[in-house]
Amino acid sequence: MSALVVLPVVIPLTASAVAVLLRTHHRLQAAWAFGTMFTSFICSGALLWSVWSSGAPVVYQVGNWAAPFGITLVGDLLSALMAVMCQLVLTGGFLYALGCRDQCAQYPAFYPIFLMLAGSLTGAMLTGDLFNLFVFAELLVFSGAALTAISDDKFGTEAAYKYFYISFIASIALLLTCGSLYASYGTLNIADLARRIAADPSPPLLLPAMALLMVFFMVKGAVVPFHFWQPDFHTAAPTPVHAVLSSVVVKLGIYGFLRMTTLLFTEQAEVIRSILVVVGAVGVWFGGLGAVGTHDAKRMLAYSTLGQLGFILVGIGWGTPLALSAALVYAFNHSLLKAAMLMLAGSVASYAPVKTAAFTAITGLGKKLPLAGVLFMLGGMGLAGIPPLNGFVAKLMLFNSGLDAGAYVPLAVIGLAGIVTVVYIFRAFQRIWWAPLPADVKPKPHGDRLVAPAFLIALSLILGIWAEPLIALSQATVTWMTSPEQYVRAVLGG
Repeated sequence: MSALVVLPVVIPLTASAVAVLLRTHHRLQAAWAFGTMFTSFICSGALLWSVWSSGAPVVYQVGNWAAPFGITLVGDLLSALMAVMCQLVLTGGFLYALGCRDQCAQYPAFYPIFLMLAGSLTGAMLTGDLFNLFVFAELLVFSGAALTAISDDKFGTEAAYKYFYISFIASIALLLTCGSLYASYGTLNIADLARRIAADPSPPLLLPAMALLMVFFMVKGAVVPFHFWQPDFHTAAPTPVHAVLSSVVVKLGIYGFLRMTTLLFTEQAEVIRSILVVVGAVGVWFGGLGAVGTHDAKRMLAYSTLGQLGFILVGIGWGTPLALSAALVYAFNHSLLKAAMLMLAGSVASYAPVKTAAFTAITGLGKKLPLAGVLFMLGGMGLAGIPPLNGFVAKLMLFNSGLDAGAYVPLAVIGLAGIVTVVYIFRAFQRIWWAPLPADVKPKPHGDRLVAPAFLIALSLILGIWAEPLIALSQATVTWMTSPEQYVRAVLGG
């Protein structure tokens, strides 16, 4: 069963190399990429089921080098859940790419690089070693920047440069973290570090390492005030890539903060959580107001991500079992809905005479796309926390956790900011689907297909009506996370 934790990483990376060999046969290359991505998702689902049903994580020691000396891959409930979430949305992204009319999706390099992005993101979730987190994060940067640079959008190259150089700063922060922790404890294995830090939190480099690791995850998660690369980068990326970048790639930061507060730095967790509550509450308002004031549907949804991530960070900051469970459900729901909403924005833009999601270009285009309008409204309701979608369940759990924690001030702050979500979603819907189509605008007869966003929104609707499995899984994950000694024992033995 240990192979289950390897396959979701190896399959996309190996398939990427094979896809290069198929570069002269585009349809075969596209079918190969989607098929292997779907197979990888099935493997990650099998991993999650194995861990959840058995109650024991799946650990793989690469080359049979025992931890902490070798490379370790760990599929516990948290990493397996995050891997399933990422690969589910990635499969939707590949499905959208099959029906996408972007010119860049026809390039021979598109699918190989997209598969590399999928493998590196999954590897970052499943690695049990900080240095290998750096390796996977670098692969993620290279693939994301390359996919954005080849975008049809004229600002793609500029956005790719911004992302690359800002990520370079984050990489330096992670390398300094690795150096500081290795100098202090002689290991970079996460389980071994957790054991050693708990036993001796006195080394002078510990707090600088903790701060630098927070910087890394804040940049990766586009957390305010380290968000400045995100709106430009995500707006300029190709739609199938943008849908993945703004929904699950930013979840690397969320995953990192969960590990920091429940495993690596349990003695210092209260300080980290206090910071997360503040930056989360600020992010909710900043992202919401930025979405209201922007001029582009994709850019609006990119700013929306800042706000939605703020809700999740506040839940992690409260740190109670209910709050952590709410954060996990919220993260899963946001991944589905944000990917779907970005796909819908891209689909509408594909009908514009010049493909762009600027409101000036897509105003009134929705009158030709009634199904897209229904899906957009459902997705917007989910983001705003309106039933019956899973967004309502997530937000209700989060607000209840705030009441249980007695955090009335931050709860009021994020509760009022939630109204802003309704404002920008309905404003966008009104401009695209209610406003008249200008007489001089002639929409294209065909555009991007709606199969992928329909699938993701339907899944969120199902999880809203039948939320018990996801809630039970999140609660089991929190129970596991709050017992860090189980993770350490599973990786190191004893």
